[in-house]
Formats: sequence, structure tokens, C-alpha cells
Amino acid sequence: MSKCKYVLAGLVGVLLMLTGCVTVTPEEPVVVNGYAGYLEKIKLPQGCKINIAVIDFNTPGSIISQKTFDIARAPVPFKFIFPVETIDKNIDYGVVAMITYQGKVIFQTYEKFKVINNDKFTTEVLMRQVK
Repeated sequence: MSKCKYVLAGLVGVLLMLTGCVTVTPEEPVVVNGYAGYLEKIKLPQGCKINIAVIDFNTPGSIISQKTFDIARAPVPFKFIFPVETIDKNIDYGVVAMITYQGKVIFQTYEKFKVINNDKFTTEVLMRQVK
């Protein structure tokens, strides 16, 4: 073997060792979870839907993420997962929810349930009956 081949083989070996030393650990995602429910002792009619959303409280109409699905009873568990690089420290994140029946809102949140930038990632969202 020529001297050039030995040098090349040595370089390849060093490069292989170096790639083994570099470990990139992805950042953990931001997880927001909890329950959405109400205190009234009312049974939901069949065919209700719940909409749970993470919003920006400072920007009206700004929905960061939302989920809508059929429900039979409350409280309803929820979970949102966000890549850490999508979180903005200047946004006032919060969770809101509403329950609809035949297209009409029958329960909704009236309070702010803030999350993420206040280091709170689990919340119980309380809705009240719409009169």
C-alpha cells in the first residue's frame, strides 16, 4: 500500500471517531395539557362538540392551535404539543374552550387560563353555561 492510502485510511478513521463524539439532542417540545369542564350539574345532550384552543390573548382572533371533537360528558382531557422553536416569549398564550350543540354555544370560558410563558403547562379550563 502506498503512503497516500495509509494517510487516507487514517483520516477516514479519525473522521469516523469524531462523528461518534458529536451527539445532538433535540430540544424537548413544549407540552400544554389539562382538562376542560364546567361546574353545573347538567347532562350534555347527545351530539355536542367541544373546541379547545391555545390562543394569543393579546391578538384578537389569533389561534395558535385548536382541536374540535364530539363529546358525551365533561371534563375533557386535552394535550397540545409545540416544537420549542415555535414558542415566542412575547406572546401571552392561553387556553380557551367552548361546547356547542347543534351549532349553538352552550358552555364557554370567560376567564383567562394562561400557559407557557408563565411556566404553567397544565391547566384546568373552567367553562360556564351560556345564558
